[in-house]
Amino acid sequence: MNPAEIDALVASVQAAKASGQPIPQVASDEPNPADYGMGADFSDANAAFAGSEVPLGMLLDLSLPVSIELGRTSMTVQEILRLGRGAVIQLDRLAGEPIDVYVGDRKFAEGEVVVLGEHFGVRIVRIFAAAPQPQAA
Repeated sequence: MNPAEIDALVASVQAAKASGQPIPQVASDEPNPADYGMGADFSDANAAFAGSEVPLGMLLDLSLPVSIELGRTSMTVQEILRLGRGAVIQLDRLAGEPIDVYVGDRKFAEGEVVVLGEHFGVRIVRIFAAAPQPQAA
């Protein structure tokens, strides 16, 4: 589902709510998330999430950028311009420390680098729970 289709669907749901009509169902030929061990049946997302703007089933097709961070460093422009082929940049992490996995701009997990044939991969070793919401005083 592309962003234009999502916007159109959200607009139709909002229009239906505003006019008091039933919210249109999203037809999907995708497998049920419960088939993947998620432990819940989301086949009727409108009933399960009646107060939300968008049914959960719509979000299952979204693509998000995944970034893997091996480490960080700070360099001046002059140092960067002096880099050449074979240059080594020292990062703030020690060898063997877990690497960070970001989904969007949120730290999602930690992992370790693995080699799969001729490619690198990441084995997830820890997934972070959602950050606690600040409580009002």
